[in-house]
Amino acid sequence: MSSSRSIGSSVLRTVRLKYPKLFFLESCSNLADLKLIHGHMIRIHIIFDVFAASRLIAFCMDTNSGTSLIDYASRIFSQIQRPNLFIFNAMIRGHSGSKNPDQSFNFYVQLQRQGLLPDNLTFPFMVKSCTKSLCISMGSQAHCHIIKHGFEMDVYVRNSLVHMYATFGDTEAANLIFQRMYYADVVSWTSMIRGFNKCGDVESARKLFDKMPERNLVTWSTMISGYAQNNHFDEAVELFRVLESEGVRANETVMVSVISSCAHLGALEVGERAHDYVVKYDMTLNLILGTALVDMYARCGSIDKAFQVFESLPERDALSWTALIAGLAMHGYSEKSLEHFGKMIGAGITPRDITFSAVLSACSHGGLVERGFEIFESMKSEYGIEPRLEHYGCMVDLLGRAGKLEEAEKFVLEMPVKPNAPIWGALLGACRIHKNAEIGERVGKILIQLLPQHSGYYVLLSNIYANSKQWEKVTEMRQIMTAKGVKKSPGHSLIVLDGRIHKFTIGDRSHPEIDKIERMWEEILMKIRAAGYMGNTAEALFDIDEEEKESALHRHSEKLAIAFGIMRSEAGTPIRIVKNLRVCEDCHTATKLISKVFGREFIVRDRNRFHHFRQGTCGS
Repeated sequence: MSSSRSIGSSVLRTVRLKYPKLFFLESCSNLADLKLIHGHMIRIHIIFDVFAASRLIAFCMDTNSGTSLIDYASRIFSQIQRPNLFIFNAMIRGHSGSKNPDQSFNFYVQLQRQGLLPDNLTFPFMVKSCTKSLCISMGSQAHCHIIKHGFEMDVYVRNSLVHMYATFGDTEAANLIFQRMYYADVVSWTSMIRGFNKCGDVESARKLFDKMPERNLVTWSTMISGYAQNNHFDEAVELFRVLESEGVRANETVMVSVISSCAHLGALEVGERAHDYVVKYDMTLNLILGTALVDMYARCGSIDKAFQVFESLPERDALSWTALIAGLAMHGYSEKSLEHFGKMIGAGITPRDITFSAVLSACSHGGLVERGFEIFESMKSEYGIEPRLEHYGCMVDLLGRAGKLEEAEKFVLEMPVKPNAPIWGALLGACRIHKNAEIGERVGKILIQLLPQHSGYYVLLSNIYANSKQWEKVTEMRQIMTAKGVKKSPGHSLIVLDGRIHKFTIGDRSHPEIDKIERMWEEILMKIRAAGYMGNTAEALFDIDEEEKESALHRHSEKLAIAFGIMRSEAGTPIRIVKNLRVCEDCHTATKLISKVFGREFIVRDRNRFHHFRQGTCGS
């Protein structure tokens, strides 16, 4: 060890004596300084020395120091008569992380034309270039060259190949390489986990995660974000708990995934704990993390806290403004939503297409038809944004909620783009609200042709028929669903108590306290009946008789969640529930009465908006 150190010191002394100016590169931090050193090298002719030129190029490509100057390096490269392998590797490496990773392939070709042989430092960055450019054919060719030159067993090369195939979504190829690795380090395992997550196979990803001999923070982040990106939000939150229990310190990236998962679940209590974690460890409240917190509080029913976080952000961009605007719209504060849209414009922030979706949604919830059309027209005329299907859907919803069904149908038929199922679905939903069987029947038939296996449209159309007393057509819908094997998707409701997420689905008795919950609901039912409640079976499952309908209504998922909330939460505290479908009329009526009889506040988020139940009324 001592002899190798003395040799290294000797080399450094020799280089320092021969090229003293090169050591100024160590303190160089900008292009102006670099040009001074380069100019001096030209004047004393050492630029023609391959070693000296290689150090200059290496500095230009040094992304770790933040001085990546690819164009300048390319000009230096063009002046070198016979570049060595180090220089070629530096150019390949630099371009592999650039906006034009394809350029790495050109340098690899030149390398071979000069009779040089690539080494184990060449291929990881060649493969990285293929990965970044998403070029599968070039990736396959790079793999062939790796085998040809005998580097298929190199751990860094194999890691790059696993990452490449995983990124391409070819988990079979990635797993084959991974399983044949003599030694798989944490990078190998993490790349494989990321690949499974990308393909939606979170179960295989978690099995690998649990088998890992060692994990780093990147691995934890990959698995948690994988859960969040694949809509396994409760698993993402649960894994964060495991991370905490093992004493691992999360970073901002992990917390964004956790907080976003809380937003989807409506888990305010868990989200607040995550926010406390961010504060406790003094994490940087950057735009991404700050926006995630604003969105979480808004979607968990605490719009006041969303405001507080928004006001505390050191900087705001279009997405952070949009999170607040969308949150206000979901809570029914249409005028405030539009007010903040105006403030955003006044602050010089250019709205994005997603911003307009939020603003148009606010207009829809507030019945602001004229204002909505003004904003819709301004998208293209003032901001150069071409409306997308989501924006057209907002306009159909806007007209439909306002009862302008004929105008809404005309708007859909005259759209410059072909309407999709959600747009027709918005119109069908409006027909149900306003009990228009004529337009509803036309729209329903279109939807059933577009998505013959989507149960929701059959149910909506059947309810429209039922409301207009067209019982024969109700029966016909039932027969069509049976013939096509279409089954109604069960609704579910989530409630978070003591940091735990509880999920209720109609007909599911898996909850450990289900017997107590059902007894609690019977007690609630008795009290609200005394206050005038009568079950509305009009929107219950249309293929069962009236007696069964009443029984099914009383066990809708949100009613079980309400019973559990009353049973387990402290008196006087709000009960928050998240439902994956819209709240039916019967549950809406029942919840208003429960809020009055039991003196409790209920904040219910369905798939469209928030409902705030207090003292027998709904404030949304």
